[in-house]
Amino acid sequence: MTAPNLFIVGAPKSGTTAIGRYLNAHPEVFVADKELSYFGSDLEFRTEHGEPWHIGWDAYCQWFAGHDRERYRVDRSVFYLYSRRAAEEIRRHDPTSRVLVMLRHPVDQMYSEHSEMLFQGEEDLDDFAAALAAEDERRRGQGIPPGCKHAFGLFYRDIARYAGQLERYLSAFGPDQVHVVIYDDLVADPAGVYGRILEFLDLDATYRPDFTVVNGNKVVRSAALRQILRSAPSGLRRAGRAVVPSARGRARLRRRLQDLNTVERPRPPMDPGLRRTLEAEFESEVRLLESILDRPLPLWHPAAVP
Repeated sequence: MTAPNLFIVGAPKSGTTAIGRYLNAHPEVFVADKELSYFGSDLEFRTEHGEPWHIGWDAYCQWFAGHDRERYRVDRSVFYLYSRRAAEEIRRHDPTSRVLVMLRHPVDQMYSEHSEMLFQGEEDLDDFAAALAAEDERRRGQGIPPGCKHAFGLFYRDIARYAGQLERYLSAFGPDQVHVVIYDDLVADPAGVYGRILEFLDLDATYRPDFTVVNGNKVVRSAALRQILRSAPSGLRRAGRAVVPSARGRARLRRRLQDLNTVERPRPPMDPGLRRTLEAEFESEVRLLESILDRPLPLWHPAAVP
């Protein structure tokens, strides 16, 4: 079966959607248009009814069927970086795989991920500080919003601690097969970042897609429609399968409806006091990451923020 050989592993809200779209425009690359999360057996996904969920191997490979002629087939699943097991599981699947890691200022990443979880209906605490304060309780399985499909997505601090996560991939694949992109660089110079990714993949680095900004901060137009898309009644699901038999086709239709139900709207800035507290908390983590990357991250330090 045709399977992926390039993985965009996260972190969430760090430019993975944009890079996936830019790569998919390249004639030698195919990117699955859904986060499949086949790897990472420690990540507990659930259905809207609370039942364990995991995509099977045959269904997973079906997303890449017909794309054996592309040089790279891409699985873009943003929680692979956070997973303790995904790096080794991907290595066992194909030790020659290439890995793209996207990293964003940890405080900005947490704030943006909280907004995304609200948008998806996975989070029910509108206040970011309250959501952070609830992390310990939620790790004990308490205070999880009803119908939340991935409770680990509520552990905002854990997801933003990149150093150990990155080391797992460097250990599994070695530095020659892992390419790290810093979100600040992508915002400042998308063409340059894209070109360096193509060089890492040994692809034609002269190809340039449309570098339109994608996946900004979003809110829903209708919470009721969002709930239907998240948890459609069984009769509606059966009708959908009859009208659109292909899982890939249903995913595209669902995404189209989600797009129609979405409006992009800038989120208000974080409370300055909370931001300073979080940046001080993550300072040692940033220093460790700088040593792993062997490059400075000047915008990630508290002194860089007025």
